[in-house]
Amino acid sequence: MARAHAVVVPYPGSGNINPALQLAKLLHRHGVYITFVNTEHNHRRVQDTEGAGAVRGREGFRFEAIPDGLSEADRGKQDYGRGLSVSMSTRCAAPLRDLIARLNGTPGVPPVSCVLPTMLMSFALGVARELGIPTLAFWTGSAAALMTHMRLRELEERGYVPLKDQSFLTNGYLEKTVIDWIPGMPPIRLGDFSSFLRTTDPNDFGLRFNESEANKCTQAGALILNTFDGLEADVLAALRAEYPRIYTIGPLGSMLRRGATAAAGEDDGESTGLSLWKQDTECLAWLDTQEPRSVVYVNFGSHTVLTPEQLAEFAWGLAASGHVILWCIRDNLLRGGGGGMAVLPPEFTAETAGRCRVTPWCPQEQVLRHPAVGCFLTHSGWNSTCETVAAGVPMVCWPGFSDQYTNCKYSCEVWGVGVRLDAEVRREQVAMHVREVMGSEEMQRNAAKWKEEAEAATGPGGSSFENLLSMVRALSNPPNSED
Repeated sequence: MARAHAVVVPYPGSGNINPALQLAKLLHRHGVYITFVNTEHNHRRVQDTEGAGAVRGREGFRFEAIPDGLSEADRGKQDYGRGLSVSMSTRCAAPLRDLIARLNGTPGVPPVSCVLPTMLMSFALGVARELGIPTLAFWTGSAAALMTHMRLRELEERGYVPLKDQSFLTNGYLEKTVIDWIPGMPPIRLGDFSSFLRTTDPNDFGLRFNESEANKCTQAGALILNTFDGLEADVLAALRAEYPRIYTIGPLGSMLRRGATAAAGEDDGESTGLSLWKQDTECLAWLDTQEPRSVVYVNFGSHTVLTPEQLAEFAWGLAASGHVILWCIRDNLLRGGGGGMAVLPPEFTAETAGRCRVTPWCPQEQVLRHPAVGCFLTHSGWNSTCETVAAGVPMVCWPGFSDQYTNCKYSCEVWGVGVRLDAEVRREQVAMHVREVMGSEEMQRNAAKWKEEAEAATGPGGSSFENLLSMVRALSNPPNSED
């Protein structure tokens, strides 16, 4: 019987590319042939950032690229995200179909036996259906976020969305309206759903696209989630009641480091992702010089953009907290462009001399696992949340987009490992919350407990480890297999 061959097709943003690559590496370690499909634009970015070797591939693991259908002028537009989503959905089926045909005709490459897109790439499920190839879909958010996205249509049917007018964004409606009928979830404020419902337009693209993509995920042969059973037990039980074929195999970074290496009898120390920004690894040596649990790590992810005023409030709040700071300031963090030390108030630099290091981008998982880090000021993206839970670090959360509000609710109210900042950044609250988290023994105990549970789930015999093995078996012996 031919070796299983999965074509992994991530949505072209860091938040999807990195977990998809981690998943691909895990499958490869367990014998699956992998073709990892970037867009041509991101393929070039990775080569520029990490060198051509980063996408050279190796035995049984190849990198390919398809066009995303956008011009360079399109990339500079304000609604670039929307343009990319539309383009991928409407222009990429033919290039993917052609790639699969080429792979199937390449000597020494096993025939494609599975197409594995991430969320927001459901067009790839359609291509696979046409070609009669089995599918797996990878929802790269939390189980809770999947459940809330799947209920956006019902919220609309019940009259909660779209919002009646702009005043509903600020009049307390989002905070006061509590939804208590979602299976497997605690009562949740409307404001803790996906940010895409914050619209007055019934035909809003973000609302329509995200609701539709969440529901299309479930049309795949099975669904993969980067979470673990203990972390989201109730909502996973509710999802499995509707969709029995769900593989929870997270946290993926822990799987790569622990469970999978134990199974493969190897530890190659490779990085777990592809970076679209140049990474500063020297910050790890700097962390080595700091006291245990003394550093506040600050990173707002790959998409968040701050106004100069917000940046200044964060800066002065962090300065007033009195703690040592490692702050990741991307070159495009500031609205209108700009990053690094240059965007910080000169007085802040003087005030925090000797206790603040600014880095453009860093190997986040290694930073979070470093014993010097005591707290993470985060945007609450799911990859960051997962990595933080796995590292046992409590959080100060400032969500602002998509599922970040749902992740923040769970971090602060369900798992007890974080506190939430108001949408309007105020230096006094930043300082107060940072000091609170750095000094909270209860949050540190909760964080340590979840770290332990993540380690148990990803070790041999753990739920995520066993789910990964089940998935590999299903890939290697599809239902129509003659074995």
